[in-house]
This record gives sequence, C-alpha cells and structure tokens, in this order.
Amino acid sequence: MMTPPAVMTTKDVLYVKDQMSWLLVAMKKCSHYAQECADPQIKQIIDRAGQMHQRHYNTLLQHCQNNNNSAMGTIPTNMSAQ
Repeated sequence: MMTPPAVMTTKDVLYVKDQMSWLLVAMKKCSHYAQECADPQIKQIIDRAGQMHQRHYNTLLQHCQNNNNSAMGTIPTNMSAQ
C-alpha cells in the first residue's frame, strides 16, 4: 500500500507506535556504533543505515499527523439497517 488509509484504527496506531519505537532504537544504535567505528568505510555504511531508519521514522510520523477524528466523521455509520 503506497498511501496510508484516511483513518487509522486503534490497533493500527499501536502498531505504528511500536514500529516508530523500533526505528528510534535502530537510529540510536547506528549513531552510537558509527561513532565507535574506526574504519571510515564501515562508519559510512552504518551512518547510511541510520539515515534510512530516520527516513522511515519521519515517513511514519507524517502519516500520523493527520486529524484522525475529523476523518472518522466522514465514515458513514449506517448500522441501523442491519
């Protein structure tokens, strides 16, 4: 799925929150190990991995910044017909 859904369920939000936490830990680890590394080529590879995790984190953050409450208001709630 290339575009996120307009509305995120509570389960979706919890999953995204977990994913963002994992990405944040990965970014911090990459930063730490890049600073510890003496080989410039390996340091560059670790830095690039950290930047990738940061891009993924920022992408998820952008998806989370929509107004979920107003999006929920646009969903039809015609459940009385059942």
